[in-house]
Amino acid sequence: MTHEETTDSHARHQATGLPPVTRHITGHNAKGKAVLHSTGEVPPNFFGKSNPGEQQHPMAFHVAYTTSEFPADLNSDADVVAHDNVTKSGNLGLVNPNGTVFRIVDFPPNSPGAVHRTQSLDYGIVLDGQVEMILEEGEPVPMERGHVAIQRATMHGWSNPSKTEWARMAFILQDCKPLTVGGTHLREDLGPLESVIKASGNDQETS
Repeated sequence: MTHEETTDSHARHQATGLPPVTRHITGHNAKGKAVLHSTGEVPPNFFGKSNPGEQQHPMAFHVAYTTSEFPADLNSDADVVAHDNVTKSGNLGLVNPNGTVFRIVDFPPNSPGAVHRTQSLDYGIVLDGQVEMILEEGEPVPMERGHVAIQRATMHGWSNPSKTEWARMAFILQDCKPLTVGGTHLREDLGPLESVIKASGNDQETS
């Protein structure tokens, strides 16, 4: 990490109150003993725009890890190579076809929920702050640190209702089979995210 990147990371930490995302990957040495493969910060990708006149950042995505097959192949660090290839390709959507995505998302204060749907089974864990889970019917579901949502390919959004505090969630998204309800195939629908996030590419018509 360069001095410029370190300075930028420190400035972001000061602005949001959230620490950088640091990842530790394990592996094995030639003797089969567990060792630390690598350690480093996971750089954020930013989506959305700051509100005019406000000193705040847009929403930030940190892609901590991905897999591209199930079960994952760990031999000869094949999974590490696959993750690097996926992230460098620039083609990763919210879901990785036939695999998983481990993503940490930072939500700025007073951010509305961007309602969307992916063809995936997602585990969402609140790490910091307060979040409201928005669904198509019913009242928003309040969530706080330690709360977990099991998101089953539904239309949903995540809102940070705080006027001053950032919120952070961890998400593990897993590709799933096409979902049909009432005779309708519920396809991926990125909604307002469509202009800033690529389609996942795992959403195929049923035969």
